Amino acid sequence: MKKLSVLFATLLMAITMNAQNPSGIQTPQIAVSGSGKVSIKPDQANITIGTENRGSDAVIVKKENDVAIANIIKYIKKMKISENDYQTQRVNLYKNRDYETKLDYFQANQTITIQLKDLSKYEELMLGLIQAGANQIQGVEFKSSKAADYQTEARTKAVADAKKKATDYANALGQKVGKAIFVSDESTSYSPRPMMYAAKSAVSEDMALDQTLAIGEIEVNSNVSINFSLE
Repeated sequence: MKKLSVLFATLLMAITMNAQNPSGIQTPQIAVSGSGKVSIKPDQANITIGTENRGSDAVIVKKENDVAIANIIKYIKKMKISENDYQTQRVNLYKNRDYETKLDYFQANQTITIQLKDLSKYEELMLGLIQAGANQIQGVEFKSSKAADYQTEARTKAVADAKKKATDYANALGQKVGKAIFVSDESTSYSPRPMMYAAKSAVSEDMALDQTLAIGEIEVNSNVSINFSLE
């Protein structure tokens, strides 16, 4: 009975496959990959700054850290940055040990991420944040407000690149490229590398006159795999 069931299942599978392809011959096809890239100038930045205080008294250390953060937030508001565009990321207070002096101390840290939508304010903002009490700049990540539009353009270029490759191979074989049978998006989410800086608690007035931001360009990439039929 078991053998009869297996035989019936095999026969049913064969009938189904022949129904999908009556000739029983696999459709000739070609598998290719394509890539598309768009280089754009960023118009926004995510800035992560923080404060760090150390001392022997946990209450004093935490209070000093809170005062610095309060001054930083006050300055952010002064720069007319929307409350939706800045957020506290981490608040830490822990006991640590200096193994050279063999003394224990408390360390308080707080981190704030700011989404700057107007890069012309970058120099003034960074200088003011440091003067307000920020002693850590953990990263600056450049972004584009039109990234979704550029992603569409990159995908279109990736498909065109795949079609071009398929056409080249088909011409060499004396055949033509037919319809796409299978499409797989192999793009990875874009995550620009943050730039790391060391911040100093005191900044000279001369620094405010110097440009410290090199924007450059960011890339939006798309990768696709497509199987085309051959005619």
